[in-house]
Amino acid sequence: MRRHGWNSDARKWRLAALLGVGAAALALVLTVLTLPDERGGSTAGTTKDGDKVHGTPLDPPPRGEAQVGWGFTHTQHSADQGEDAAVARAEKLLKGQPRPLPQIQHIMGWGSGNPEPVKGRYDFGAMDRRIDFIRATGGTPVVTLCCAPDWMKGGTPGSDHTDWSKSSLETAPEPEHFDDFARLAATVAKRYPDVRHFIVWNELKGFWNSTEHRWDYEGYTELYNRVYTALKAVNKDIMVGGPYVVMNSVDPRQTDGVSKELKGSWGAMDQRSLDAFDYWNKHKTGADFVVVDGAAYTVDDELIPDEFQATEKFTDVSRWLRERSGDLPVWWAEYYVEPGDGEDERDGWSEAHRVAVHAAGLMALARGGTTSGFYWNPQKRGECAGCLWSSTQLADGGRGKPILDLLGKFSAAFPPGTRYEKVTVAEDDVPNVRVLADDATVLVVNTLDRPISALVDGKRFDLAGYGVKWLKR
Repeated sequence: MRRHGWNSDARKWRLAALLGVGAAALALVLTVLTLPDERGGSTAGTTKDGDKVHGTPLDPPPRGEAQVGWGFTHTQHSADQGEDAAVARAEKLLKGQPRPLPQIQHIMGWGSGNPEPVKGRYDFGAMDRRIDFIRATGGTPVVTLCCAPDWMKGGTPGSDHTDWSKSSLETAPEPEHFDDFARLAATVAKRYPDVRHFIVWNELKGFWNSTEHRWDYEGYTELYNRVYTALKAVNKDIMVGGPYVVMNSVDPRQTDGVSKELKGSWGAMDQRSLDAFDYWNKHKTGADFVVVDGAAYTVDDELIPDEFQATEKFTDVSRWLRERSGDLPVWWAEYYVEPGDGEDERDGWSEAHRVAVHAAGLMALARGGTTSGFYWNPQKRGECAGCLWSSTQLADGGRGKPILDLLGKFSAAFPPGTRYEKVTVAEDDVPNVRVLADDATVLVVNTLDRPISALVDGKRFDLAGYGVKWLKR
């Protein structure tokens, strides 16, 4: 699956810090930056006490629950930086949600710098700021333990040598550094003691067996088990999950590597994704939840048979995961309903269309038994399609967008533990609407791009094209 804005602004921050100084001072700084310590590589900007508790954690820390609900992931650009007034608006916006939204932050990339440029020397500056923002907005912090410092994957150590290329970032730690990565995970857990939920790695990046043309699930599971053990040694109440494999699907007419077990009108699963999950599930040391990601569309960006019915994949895969794992809570760390273009931009749909299909996707996840899902926020420095808020880099930014409104309402109406109930829909409306209900709320989505009059739960009402309506029972 294509990935959105992954890299860090760390080098830009450091360059900006040098501007305006005199030539002599600049020469001195550059000299310091290139002074290696005994482990090799510059240690400028790093400290030895990475496990020192940062900031003001929630006190007492929240009790670890394996289900956190519906939230989002911070990416390259987020609301922790920008114009002061816009940042304050975004913070107030998120703090004012009807139910606090869980929020994911990676430890390297996607807005975070290199956490350990040299072995035993740490730089959590950007990560600290993101955790502070999550705390300030009242969200449940979730940390994705990806990616790995260069020296763990055969690269050059040093705070001045981080390779932010996509190919480097998506390289897994070498097996001889699995323990080093596990120690880094433990350091992160000690630094942020109020973070009780950790996802191990991201999409099996770097774990591909090119010889056998399948996932290197053995290598990933070995890394996972060491990280799991290290985190539980820090605090047994920490919740840990994996394997974060991409649940790819293909056109059902395809024959090579297609699952005969898990398929539907939306296509068929790539058997290699299921094999990776099964191996991890059988050989894991333990897990508090299972986590995957994926799209409603196929690997060829096909929405089968259409964008709304394609979301039924989320229901079928979620049910399969619960059954396979012995009913562990199911998380989707990323879920996508709108294919990107050649540049992975998702601005081909109107906002109403986007919100309607996204609502159908959330419904499908919930029907399958998923209790935690995270919207991959495609935030940019300017305006962008599908953003949760207007960019805080703009003076009037930090204002909520339609997707955030949907996510906030869905999170409040259908939290973990919700018991879903049947709802009546007029026979002629069944093909045109999607519904989800509990004992208090009914969510209705019009799948057509024209207005309709619908009869749902005994109530008749008008719905605009791609309209989304909330009913009280």
